[in-house]
This record gives sequence, C-alpha cells and structure tokens, in this order.
Amino acid sequence: MVTAAPAHPATAEDVHVEGTLASGATYVMDVPAGWNGTVLLFSHGFRPKGAPNPAQNVTDPATRALLLKDGYALVGSSYATTGWAVEHAVPDQLATLDAFTERFGAARRTLAWGQSYGGFVTTRIAERHGDRIDGSLSVCGLVHGGVANWNNTLDPVFALKTLLAPDASIPLAGFKDQAAATTAATTLAGVVTQAQTAADGRARIALAAALHNIPGWNDPSQPRPAPDDWNAQQANQYTAVRGLLATAAFSWRQDTEVLAGGNSSWNTGVDYAKLLRTSSAYKEVKGLYKAAGRSLKADLRALNTAPRVKADKKAVDWMSRTSAFTGRLTKPQLTVHTTGDALVPVQTESAYLRAATAAGSRPLLRQAYVDNAGHCTFSPAEQIAALDTLEHRVDTGRWGDTGADTLNSRATQADPTTPARYAAYRPTPYLRPYDLAHPGDAYRP
Repeated sequence: MVTAAPAHPATAEDVHVEGTLASGATYVMDVPAGWNGTVLLFSHGFRPKGAPNPAQNVTDPATRALLLKDGYALVGSSYATTGWAVEHAVPDQLATLDAFTERFGAARRTLAWGQSYGGFVTTRIAERHGDRIDGSLSVCGLVHGGVANWNNTLDPVFALKTLLAPDASIPLAGFKDQAAATTAATTLAGVVTQAQTAADGRARIALAAALHNIPGWNDPSQPRPAPDDWNAQQANQYTAVRGLLATAAFSWRQDTEVLAGGNSSWNTGVDYAKLLRTSSAYKEVKGLYKAAGRSLKADLRALNTAPRVKADKKAVDWMSRTSAFTGRLTKPQLTVHTTGDALVPVQTESAYLRAATAAGSRPLLRQAYVDNAGHCTFSPAEQIAALDTLEHRVDTGRWGDTGADTLNSRATQADPTTPARYAAYRPTPYLRPYDLAHPGDAYRP
C-alpha cells in the first residue's frame, strides 16, 4: 500500500491502547513502530440490544496483522449503546479520533472505513464530517440509509403474512414490546416452515424473498446454483428468509421503534407487481409459480389490495433526520459489496449511487464488487486492495483504473494467500430507495 511520512514522530515500539470515552463507549488503538502517518478509523457492524459490545478497530485478525505490518494505525470504538445506535456512533468515533490525536499527535491522513452497519456510520461521517477525514470506505454497508432499510425489511414479511396467513393476527410493526415481536416472529416462522413443504408455498416464499432482493446464492457454504436452477435458489432463499424473521424483521425492528418513537416504515402506495418486475429474482419467481401451477398475477393482486402498514410520521421524521443520506460527499468514497448478500443486498449500492448522482457527488464515488456469497465475506486481500485503491485516490486526486483486474492485482500483491474475487458487476435497482436528495421520497400516508 502507499505510505506517507507521518506528521508526528513514529513510535519506537508497537503500542496498544484501550480506554473509555465520556459517553461510556470504549476504544482501542494499535499503533505500530514506524507508524506511516495514516490512521484507519474503523466503525463496527450492528450489535443487537444486549449483545456484547467491545471496542473494535479492524474487521478480522488476519487483516489487522497485514495493516500493522504496513505501518497503519488502527483505531475504533464501541458505541455507547447497542442496536440502531445512530445518535452515539458518529460522536463516539470522532471522540476516538480526538483521543488518538491527544495521545499520538496529528495524523498525516485519516481514512474512515466500516463494515455493515459500520458502513452506514462511515457514510454518515463522510457526509456530515468530511473535514475530519481524507476519504472513506464502506464495506458491505447499509448505504441505502435507515428509512429505506426498514421499509425494505417490511416488504418480505408483509408478503409472507398476506399470502400464507392472511387471517392470522401477526403484527408486522408497532410492537408493544420485545415479547410481542418475538411471538410474531415465531408464529410467522412456523407458517413459513410449513409452506416450504409444498410447491405453491415455496413459490410464495420466493416472491417474498424477491421483494428484498435476497439472492439465490447467499452463503459461501452453499453450492452455487446454476442460473436457472430455481429450486436450489429458492432453498437458499428460504434459509435467508428464516434468518430475517429471527433477527431484523421483528426483534431488531422493535428495538429500533423504541428509539424512533414509533414505526418508521410503511408500504402505503406501494405497487408490488411493479417492484417484483424490477427485482433481481423476477425470473426465478415466474418459473416457480409456473411450475407450481399457481397464478402469480392473483397473488400480486392480493398484495396490492391487502390492508397496508402505515408509519408514525414522527418516527419517519426521526429516521429521516438521523439515518437518511443526502448523497453529498466532499471527500472520495469507495464502496465494496459481495454480490450474494442476503442481509444487506448488493442493490443498496444502487440506492447510494442514486443519491450521490442527484447531489452532484458522483465523481467522488466509486463502487466495486466481490463475486462471493454472504454478508461481509471478504478476504484480507480484498479488503486491503480496497483501502489501497482509496488511498491512491487520496494521494493522486484521481481514481484511475478501479476495474476488477486492477483490484485483483492489488489484492494478490497485498496478500497472495487469500482470494482475490473482484468482478465486473452492476446491481439491479434498489426496490425501495429513500434519500434526502429526492424530495419525492417523502412519506405519504
């Protein structure tokens, strides 16, 4: 990777520092002997309420070792709260930067990077505190923003409930407490498990998965299905749907509703037939419905005529204010995503490209894709290639060649022992985009 002379003298030996911020969040810093002057500020991913919440300054131990060997200082915090910690994460990360400067002196360069929810945090830093960094990298990030995230998490469960259990009392939002969310999740999961035993049920589960752009290959432990093997793809989607029901769709949503002061999601005015036609899994759904002898048109009509979920406007306003993106960048940003991500589908990248284009920031944004299944399943080589690409942009003032071949060459040079799987790829559109650069995205009951 490109190195630069530090603005502050290098440390004589490797230094590891842990501490606590005024908010109660903790931080961790690793500064190698011969620090090269660049600080990598890492934002960690989502941690459910009550989960362990340690400070974290890198994605994984192997990547840590390579970065420290190259002379980079690694810093990062926990956030003062778990869950959708939007109001604490950015201040805690910036306070960690302040603590680093106080201890080690000013860095010559600061690059912010983050994984999953941490990609969301990193993009908030990039949009709102660009003066504190020189560039940013979002890795498998929620770059579609909070409103879009929770809206699109609503769509698959709305489809499952409407098509598989239309008469059941299963709330999809506005939960009284965590127990109510758990009960709803368990009930719907039981319905989905039973539906998976029949061809028409499998077709309907595939339809629900398609509304979330859940890919047919979404776990690296799964054999990769053939492009037209709809049954294998659906089986993989079923597993991912069950995971969505157990986590984000109910439990994590309820915790976020508490923070937002109500339900910030809606599907009023949504045309599900139109959404499906745009989905990456449209052909699969048509194939499965045809094989099952079931009318796709009738099920889409049922979705479009079913009672809708309305949002609490105050909650939407809170989520828009704290968690929606403007698309306005002042420093370069690179985003990287796997093509087979079920939790944060790769189409989220289309959503941020839409925002940045409308805001006039497209020249500052580059997006790259790794051909692999799973959420954040990047090799150390692929991560370092991304950081190297961002640092090259900061150093030279231009992106240069960011194609798959160049990224793979950088990855192999950085670590020939782990995979380099960048590929030319263009995601389909995100189905429920919402950003502050498009006034038309505003909530309408």
